Amino acid sequence: MTDANGAPAEAAPQIRMQVLAQYVRDMSFENMVAQKGLQGGDVQPDIQVQVSLDARKRSVEHQYEVITKFKVTSKNKSGAAETLFLMELDYGGIFHVENVPEEQMHPFLLIECPRLLFPFVRRIISDVTRDGGFPPLNIDTVDFLALYRMELARRAEAQKAAQPVQ
Repeated sequence: MTDANGAPAEAAPQIRMQVLAQYVRDMSFENMVAQKGLQGGDVQPDIQVQVSLDARKRSVEHQYEVITKFKVTSKNKSGAAETLFLMELDYGGIFHVENVPEEQMHPFLLIECPRLLFPFVRRIISDVTRDGGFPPLNIDTVDFLALYRMELARRAEAQKAAQPVQ
């Protein structure tokens, strides 16, 4: 590739990303069946998974912290729709990221970084639900790109609604 003057064009520097650390920031699991002594008759679980993301720059150059927050609720479809269990997990990662253009950093942190953390989150949720007395829950893969786009659309709508009508 050459530029307009015929000189070789500079290739964009290659993106460099390294996971420096992963950790459980906060986790809770509540087994309502055991706590309330719910009857184990006709149980048809309805599982709902809510995901939220947060990212921030750390004081060290090129370092970012990304937190994935999962809230998993299982309710019984039949009867009074009692909660069977509730699990909340905040799982974080510290990433070293270089050569990502500033305007692309936000989507990079909220799409690519959570994608790398997700297999570990899935395993923790599976292990904790099993250890909590339920069948292991293997949550479906999360489409972090779609999640990011939905959040951008939600923010745009909120900003539009906040503007006064003239």
